[in-house]
Amino acid sequence: MPKKRSGGGLSPMQQAAKFLGVSVLAGAVMAGIALPAAGALGLAAKGSVKSFDEIPANLKSPQLSQRTTILDNQGRQIASVYSRDRTVVDLKDISPYMQKSIVAIEDSRFYQHGAIDLKGVLRAVNKNAQSGGVAQGASTLTQQLVKNYFIEEAGDDPTKVAEATQQTLGRKIRELKYAIQIEEKLGKKKILENYLNITFFGEQAYGVEAAAQRYFSKHAKDLNLQESALLAGIVQSPSRYDPVNDDAEATKRRNIVLQRMAELGDISQKEADQAKEQPLGLHPSRPKNGCITAVRGAGFFCDYVRDIVLNDPGFGATKEARAKLWNQGGLTIRTTLDPQAQDSVQASVKDHVYKSDAVATAATIVEPGTGKILAMGQSRPYGFGKNETQINLSVNSDMGGGAGYQPGSTFKPIVAAAAIEGGKSPTQEYSSPYEMAYPSPVQACDGKVWRNRRINPEKLTNENESEHGPYGMKEATAKSVNTYYVQLIKDIGICPVTEMAKKMGVERADGRKIVQAPSIALGTQEMSPLTMANAYATFASRGTYCTPVAIESITQKVGSRARSLPVPKSICSRAMSQKTADTVSTLLKGVVEDGTGQEAGLGDRPSAGKTGTTDERFAAWFVGYTPNMAGAVWVGDPQHKRKMINITIGGVPHDKVFGGEVPGPIWRDMMNGALEGKPAEDFHLIDIPDEDDHGNGRGKGHGGRNGGKNGDSTGGIGGLIGGLTDGGTTDGGTGDTIGGTVPAPTFSLPGNFIQGQGNGGNGNGGRRG
Repeated sequence: MPKKRSGGGLSPMQQAAKFLGVSVLAGAVMAGIALPAAGALGLAAKGSVKSFDEIPANLKSPQLSQRTTILDNQGRQIASVYSRDRTVVDLKDISPYMQKSIVAIEDSRFYQHGAIDLKGVLRAVNKNAQSGGVAQGASTLTQQLVKNYFIEEAGDDPTKVAEATQQTLGRKIRELKYAIQIEEKLGKKKILENYLNITFFGEQAYGVEAAAQRYFSKHAKDLNLQESALLAGIVQSPSRYDPVNDDAEATKRRNIVLQRMAELGDISQKEADQAKEQPLGLHPSRPKNGCITAVRGAGFFCDYVRDIVLNDPGFGATKEARAKLWNQGGLTIRTTLDPQAQDSVQASVKDHVYKSDAVATAATIVEPGTGKILAMGQSRPYGFGKNETQINLSVNSDMGGGAGYQPGSTFKPIVAAAAIEGGKSPTQEYSSPYEMAYPSPVQACDGKVWRNRRINPEKLTNENESEHGPYGMKEATAKSVNTYYVQLIKDIGICPVTEMAKKMGVERADGRKIVQAPSIALGTQEMSPLTMANAYATFASRGTYCTPVAIESITQKVGSRARSLPVPKSICSRAMSQKTADTVSTLLKGVVEDGTGQEAGLGDRPSAGKTGTTDERFAAWFVGYTPNMAGAVWVGDPQHKRKMINITIGGVPHDKVFGGEVPGPIWRDMMNGALEGKPAEDFHLIDIPDEDDHGNGRGKGHGGRNGGKNGDSTGGIGGLIGGLTDGGTTDGGTGDTIGGTVPAPTFSLPGNFIQGQGNGGNGNGGRRG
């Protein structure tokens, strides 16, 4: 009998239409027996001959959709994903009982007839004439295989599935034409193997191997007699004979199969009777599909891998081609994920931030010099329930992430790198007052100039009034002095900074361009943790930037063969000189040794990094590295609504959250675990003389480690106090202005602010730490 994907069997009208097809091909007389309108059917039979001849004899077996297995860099399974749960196996790996069962109940003369069973047609005609209806069909396994080919090609498109299963004479004729071709080409054993691999057994199981795993948690080769009979009986109507939901109906159907096997001599009557007495013996496994099944909290990384396949032109010229590759599956994807690093990230995240907290954290680790993503995790698990999410907080929006988060002072090292690369000495001093307005004008790219457009501009401050210069770069970086970095970007211009950011792969998470305004020095442009971790990896690799990669290799199973697919490779380029990178590493080593990031220190293992906290404490960061790993940790409210003031995170109350006090320890613990057992390499340091203590009582403490009052809030107020103009125009001129006309809704406007350009201007820079 024909296989149905689901449902309770064929209706009388469907049975009549189905039987009509085989009758026509047996001749007009047979068709006349099946239904009374012999004259009309005779014409249909004549007309069908031409249609039959015109069908091209080029049917190809479809690439069966199978599960895709995603592995870590040690070859251990992370997740199993599939459009259809199927694992193709050879006939030798299918129990002989299963082979005999399916033939007995679906096409008992399978080995005696060709593509069409004329004797079966005559038997069906006689049976139907006696019953006064259509009680028996005559489709062979080969015909059913062809039908399943068309269903497989239809995929999940309901219109195409309907076309592939419609009960029409034309479809039946087409099936027979292809069935003859397949019989000549493949032979009986291969046809049986293909049929058992393609047919639907219910409960999301396509093919006998998936069915054996679903119902009995064993391989198809290990199925016993009664188990095989049960699976064979399901095929006719997977929903009606579903043993998980109706064991009584499934048992009746199994026993029919057993009796049929005895009648055919496949087993003895005694064996059949004994098997009928056995319980169903189900040992079902739950269907597992998708990145939600990922182990080690790697669901978001799994999703990231999927998005790479769906978006990278290397996997297909069109979106449709890439989607087809993913849905067909059969892929074994070995990724860059390091299980030790991933476990360490998840453990640290879980220890420091609870999934039920008002804020979340996301963390990523990459390998300097290769771009390999070693770990990716977050406090809110992958899922659909309460305190769960499917948004990957570590990546850009086009790869399943959000709009990003302002990195605050973690952007300052990029400014330092641009300045040093351009010839500035790391001993460069600026007055660095406690309070100042953004300097104006500031040179931007393409001959444009940023100008402060307010008569009485909002003041920028450092964290404490005791923090005032002069400062050199080393101390200003360790203490995260806002006014120093604003004066530095005024000196070198905005363009060198944006160009350095581009060389380091630093881009906005929402895909928009980084706005040219002095406030970028304080981290006003929303970034993702992956972006920041990979940027700092450039410092760790002594100036070489490598694009991030997540896939090491892909093999695709095609039938019994496996082929390798090309995968995206990291592209490495020099972003800065080794000396510049080493100088920045020297500056950032001081941050964890004697600055705002002391709580992130790794003890005896050399490390470097930078804290960041945004204004009103919507986000806090620590980004750092050793010579062999770089990582970023962000903590905040993804919706940008909850300020981290008077808040409890991970069971610990905080009056105010700083980059060094919450993200820092998360970074420390995750890096310690990820690096355990690995060599403690040192940096190539540059001698930067300490600045004289100018008598201002600053000392070397870190009491002011947590940011200026006018740090960044939402990145949405740049044009309120400044804008870009063409060089040579007057203050507030009419040159090109960047951004929108309204500030972000979370920013509170001072009473006399003038609305101007949107995202990226001044007034909302990064805090200290």
